[in-house]
Amino acid sequence: MEKTKYFYRTIVFTRKGNKVALADIYHPDKTTELEEWMGIVISLADGKHTLKELVDFMGAQYQRSPEGLEDTLTSVIERLLEGKMIKLSESEIDMPYYLASPIEHLDLERAKRLMVEDGYTLH
Repeated sequence: MEKTKYFYRTIVFTRKGNKVALADIYHPDKTTELEEWMGIVISLADGKHTLKELVDFMGAQYQRSPEGLEDTLTSVIERLLEGKMIKLSESEIDMPYYLASPIEHLDLERAKRLMVEDGYTLH
């Protein structure tokens, strides 16, 4: 996998406590909790960082980087790409308002309006 690419989320998410979940802008109380590693990657997928920066950042969270960390992250990224929850880009991207922050930080009416204006669909 090309680690120089930027990664960004394509889904609305929520972050409550230490849990990251998928969220529905029309039903904000209905969420689907993500496995911990997937949640970490989704929450960091802001379009401003490369996959290499993700690996480096995650490795820096430990006194000694765990064996297989890069392989674990690669597997998580591949699953998120297959599920169309993240995408890759050759350059930095600016996230649309409704994907830039967790749902609890959004003005839901504004987010809904902008989604319609943008023609946003999950896939």
